[in-house]
Amino acid sequence: MTTGPRRRRPAATRRPPARRRTRSAGRRRSRAHVRTGNRLTDLVLGAFLAVAVAAALVNWLLAHWWILAVLLAVAALSGGAWLYHRQDQARWDAVRAQGLRYALTQLDGLHHASFEEAVRDLMRRDGCGDATRVGGGGDLGADVKATDPYGRRWVVQCKHRRHGLSGSAVGTPDLQVLNGTARPVHGADIAVIITNGRVTAPAVAFARQQRLHVVDRHLLGAWASGSRPLWELLRALPPPRKPTALS
Repeated sequence: MTTGPRRRRPAATRRPPARRRTRSAGRRRSRAHVRTGNRLTDLVLGAFLAVAVAAALVNWLLAHWWILAVLLAVAALSGGAWLYHRQDQARWDAVRAQGLRYALTQLDGLHHASFEEAVRDLMRRDGCGDATRVGGGGDLGADVKATDPYGRRWVVQCKHRRHGLSGSAVGTPDLQVLNGTARPVHGADIAVIITNGRVTAPAVAFARQQRLHVVDRHLLGAWASGSRPLWELLRALPPPRKPTALS
């Protein structure tokens, strides 16, 4: 009796690769744990060394206390010298500010931004230590802001004319802009428009009606070339907000 061909037994299957991947992942985790442990060990050693160095430094300073005293004395002398220099510089700045003068021809030759800076410096000369130029895009009608020694807040709009009296006159629309923003937006006690040119009669009348102040070329010349503060040259100013040595 003949028999058919024998069936071959299936070859033994290989180990699934997933098991090898599992072993590789385990080895990686083990190495990560080792690295983490090494970092912690390094941190502990570093902290220990820092504490040891700090303790040694403290002990050394206690044993050599005079060195610490010398260092403190040097620091105190340096701080005192720096403070004296700052105060001396402030005194000299005040002296220079007191001597600040401008002729109208000088003001005529300035750029409009430099004209605003000159007005700011004149306000500082008069005792407004916080006088600041804020002119530029979006200034909302305020080119210079300042607080005088009486506590009153000044808002100044500057109108520079390159050709002085022959330039375009400051008109009512310019005063309307100042009137619309000086008090409600900037909190002004005193709103002023200053120009090295001329001001129209309707603008002057509008300023009187709205309690605005106009500094035209004539008044500007007296203020910039003299030594009297602007509030002594203007009329109908509000009373001081606070008592001072000047009041």
